[in-house]
Amino acid sequence: MSKLPDGKRFIDVSDYGRPFAQALVQRLINTPLTSIHLTFAFLVAGLIGIGCILLHQFAFAAFFLLVKNILDAADGEMARQRSHPSYTGRYLDSIFDFVINLGICYALYLVTDSSLPVFVAAFTGLQFQCAICNYYYVIQRNRVDGDMTSRIVEFKKPTAFPYESQTIVNHLHSLFMMFYSPFDFAVLQLDKNAIKLKEFPNWFLSLSSSLLLGFQFAIISIFLLFNLAEYILPFFAFYSLWGLAVIGIRKLLVQNA
Repeated sequence: MSKLPDGKRFIDVSDYGRPFAQALVQRLINTPLTSIHLTFAFLVAGLIGIGCILLHQFAFAAFFLLVKNILDAADGEMARQRSHPSYTGRYLDSIFDFVINLGICYALYLVTDSSLPVFVAAFTGLQFQCAICNYYYVIQRNRVDGDMTSRIVEFKKPTAFPYESQTIVNHLHSLFMMFYSPFDFAVLQLDKNAIKLKEFPNWFLSLSSSLLLGFQFAIISIFLLFNLAEYILPFFAFYSLWGLAVIGIRKLLVQNA
């Protein structure tokens, strides 16, 4: 199931793992496994991928990072198919993404000749790029009655669903804010007027999806498969410029959607 209603879906270049995720969920939908279990499974797959990088097993690292991406899509897919959204899963997903991104960048820093500034720039770039696309995507979902577990502005703690713990949601929200609020605040300041738009055209959302984590993992995996690990951090240190270009395109071409 999509996060957007029929007729509002767009080509998401980062979501290439969705067919595999849907097939997996169909096999698991009638089992006791929950979407939270899949969220923890993608954390394990990501950590294994990081371990493979540290061991210079780059082909295995690429495999497990792609598995992580499929499981990352599957947890939300299962929650939507069961009509059982949760803020617990929403925040855990983002927190685990942060941990895995940091771990990948640090592992690459250790096994290549990249400098500390390049490591910091690459990790910051990864987070900043995702924040840009998520900002536009969440606005779109709120405008067209899509998935509502993500909010345009996350600064206020949400009210937990009846079947989850408010205390856990509060703690996870605090962690989420610690990890993500600097990036979300930066994007908000760079493009405040985007909130005023009724919706975005599909071509723009497809363009911005090239900033999402799935697309980033595909790039990382390609570099790893071709044994070009030393180029990954420098690449993402500069890829943030594309994120700024996407913001510029929004301001120039998407003003009265």
